[in-house]
Amino acid sequence: MAKRHDVLEFAVLGVLTDSPLHGYELRKRLSAVLGPFRALSYGSLYPCLRRLQAKGMIAEVDVTPATESSAPPLAARRARVVYAITGDGKELFATWANQPGPEAWEDEGFAAHLAFFSRTEARVRLRILEGRRSRLEERVDALRDSLARSRERVDAYTLQLQQHGLDGAEREVRWLNELIQHERDSGEASAAAPSTPDASPTGDASITSGASINNEEQ
Repeated sequence: MAKRHDVLEFAVLGVLTDSPLHGYELRKRLSAVLGPFRALSYGSLYPCLRRLQAKGMIAEVDVTPATESSAPPLAARRARVVYAITGDGKELFATWANQPGPEAWEDEGFAAHLAFFSRTEARVRLRILEGRRSRLEERVDALRDSLARSRERVDAYTLQLQQHGLDGAEREVRWLNELIQHERDSGEASAAAPSTPDASPTGDASITSGASINNEEQ
């Protein structure tokens, strides 16, 4: 199982793949990505950034003067360092994003992978979703067994709490079933799509040029 700081490191690399960011903006982006799954403080972000710098995965590329910072007034008194992902960081992130396994099925690891599914190969997306579903189905079975065994030994409030956990796990299994079916349908549609024939080399140049312009405008 991946450590919590490992998951955060890969999330940082994924966000920085889009563009260089300073710490304040990076934290906002990460909170939008991982917000439903974990609270993110500067106390965990900046040590993560230092680790990634030490590994050569990111680098400081600029310093934004405090007067130009978009941070709140109290936070903008200091100049803000801008971080960018390096070539090694891009390679590491691409490897992680396309590497399914038990780490990708756990709660936090799955959340991070799902946030960057657009950069993950289709076959890997499907394996991660199926692995997560298997993990949740195991959880559902365990919760049902626990609920059945403890029904006569615990109070009504504890039973309600256990039932709430079971309902949530069953709901996620249904959601995963929908995602898996969507991935399979998309894969079948891509496989069935006819290939586009190459343009004739003797075709009218003006027509070819016009088609290119239309495609770019679309």
